[in-house]
Amino acid sequence: MRRTASLLVMVMSFVLFDFTKYVWTLQGPSTVSMESVDMRHVLKWRPLQAPCSTAVLYSVQFQGEFELMVLNGSWVDAPDCQLTPHAHCDLTFDLGSDSDYNLHVRAQCGSLTSPWSQLSPAFNRRDTVLTAPEMAVTALGDSLQVSFNKLPLTAVVSVTVWKRGDELQAAVYLMAAEQAMLLVPALQEGAVYCVRAQTVLDTELQSSSTDSRCVSITGPDAAWKKPTAVTVTVIAMAGFVFAVFWSVVHCRPDACQTYFHKEPLPPSLKPDWDIQIQMSPEEAELCEPIHVSADPEH
Repeated sequence: MRRTASLLVMVMSFVLFDFTKYVWTLQGPSTVSMESVDMRHVLKWRPLQAPCSTAVLYSVQFQGEFELMVLNGSWVDAPDCQLTPHAHCDLTFDLGSDSDYNLHVRAQCGSLTSPWSQLSPAFNRRDTVLTAPEMAVTALGDSLQVSFNKLPLTAVVSVTVWKRGDELQAAVYLMAAEQAMLLVPALQEGAVYCVRAQTVLDTELQSSSTDSRCVSITGPDAAWKKPTAVTVTVIAMAGFVFAVFWSVVHCRPDACQTYFHKEPLPPSLKPDWDIQIQMSPEEAELCEPIHVSADPEH
């Protein structure tokens, strides 16, 4: 009987220990996923829903082929994602090879630390999604300037250039991502050239192509013609205004009368001052003239 009671106490103690351990252990983050677009890799997870008197902080580690095979399976802390309050971690510069990477994240609430939650399956940066590059095309004299914005790291841009109506004779240029701009010189003046581009990581991984952009080649002289014409016009107008002002100030009276002759007004514009006022008969009687003559005797 005593042995049965002792056994029951041990079982209850074990169950109580497991229960308190479960209650006071922080659960790991859930829904761990990787979002990789244009070689920008961001690990994401669902924020912890458990109550916490302080801010919940997260830490991320990664393990590549080198850590797994050479460093005996060790893990490396992601430098920018240690005790961070955010539910995401940018690992673009940490995942620097085309090998598979194991990734995991854990949460911390005060003195409590959750177990690691691992990304499944392992991530390889070759699984990134490539989008069509942002491209701008400008005509510079007899050349085309093709520029790009926000190209993926380690990528190559394939640029196709052709004269409108002659796409079968298109030329293809390969440009490294860090170059960001391509200049295509010595094109036919007056012709219209079209450009499209796509991002390429290898023969199997490439983005869709941009829409075709077409511009007219103005020729090598067009770069200076417009500003020169504007400058000449401004100088001519300034000279004309100055000449008129100088002529008015320094004009002699006889010369001014010759150049600035005053023409008489036409008859239709001359004022007619012969105004007659109509009067009534009574007013006319009152206004009859009176002749006064002096008596010679007096």
